[in-house]
Amino acid sequence: QVQLLESGGGLVQAGGSLRLSCAASGRTDSNYPIDWFRQAPGKEREFLAAITWSGGSTYYAASVKGRFTISRDNAKNTVYLQMNSLKPEDTAVYYCAAARGRFPQAQPRDMDYWGKGTLVTVSS
Repeated sequence: QVQLLESGGGLVQAGGSLRLSCAASGRTDSNYPIDWFRQAPGKEREFLAAITWSGGSTYYAASVKGRFTISRDNAKNTVYLQMNSLKPEDTAVYYCAAARGRFPQAQPRDMDYWGKGTLVTVSS
């Protein structure tokens, strides 16, 4: 009932910035919180950040707090992930996901809907 589409990935030099977008369609009136995850080759999917429908509450993984910022524009049904001071170890496929239930949820198994991901490559 909810479709998610990530965009904004690409190649960036270490120290640079990217802004990822997650466009939601379908039953967005359910007001699902949205999470960002990433998965590097050979690694498990890693939680990054979560935001409520209102944008009034956010939750970050310690690994990205201070560098990444999650926000949303409900008029556009879009959630953003601003990524600054990027490092080569940030290279991964980045996914957005929607979760029902108590906020925050930070486990992939708790997500109800997933986008297909967008690749971010940070060169050294």
